[in-house]
Amino acid sequence: MTILVQSHAFYRLITLDRPERLNALTVEMADALVAALAEAEADPTCRAVLLTGAGRGFCAGQDLTAIAGMAPAEIGDLLDHYNKLIRKLRALPLPVVCAVNGIAAGAGANLALACDIVLAARSASFVQAFTRIGLIPDCGGTWCLPRLVGPARARALAMLAEPLPAATAAEWGMIWQAVDDDRLMPEAHALAARLAGGATAGLGLTKRALDASEANEFDRQLDLERDLQAEAAGTQDHAEGVRAFLEKRPPVFTGRRL
Repeated sequence: MTILVQSHAFYRLITLDRPERLNALTVEMADALVAALAEAEADPTCRAVLLTGAGRGFCAGQDLTAIAGMAPAEIGDLLDHYNKLIRKLRALPLPVVCAVNGIAAGAGANLALACDIVLAARSASFVQAFTRIGLIPDCGGTWCLPRLVGPARARALAMLAEPLPAATAAEWGMIWQAVDDDRLMPEAHALAARLAGGATAGLGLTKRALDASEANEFDRQLDLERDLQAEAAGTQDHAEGVRAFLEKRPPVFTGRRL
């Protein structure tokens, strides 16, 4: 097994489980993650996902022992598997929290950045390690980094391949928060539970709107907001939210499915 899946009340914990290799990625792990995300999406009781790594690291990136001697075309085939994973994370109509518990390097760093809300232990770090082996950032790194930290910082991170401490990553807006190591998983579980108890239909539509905004012109984005808002307004969660507001009580949302 390369991943572990545990069910909690209304959310699933998915753990990268190759601690002896700092959870280095393989095609098998990527495919297992895609399957686990698809199963979470298909489960009507699952309303959020929490992703983390086993042991002392989140993910050391690609397992280099698996690609030593690969032909260039084979590297491209490998990335098709990873790209499928990144696309699944971004398109998942569920909020995805990532708890980075140690080093997040290369593809591992960009796997974390593809999630919706990223928490990291203060001892954790992020490194775009690709240039150390003559490659370029992949798994969405060249797309995410400039948008998260700006072009100047993105270029330096990509070209210098220097570790970025979690606290600096939070200060730069690359991640949501850096927390004390012993608080990482309690905070991450609390956040996943909070999101799972929210209006997850609206959260999924919010993800779609935010992702589209990266490419849309302003007028087109306004039109998209109108269309998605109409979709959100037709959900039971919206009706419940309005009733709860008028009745001055906390809402009880049922999730994204009608």
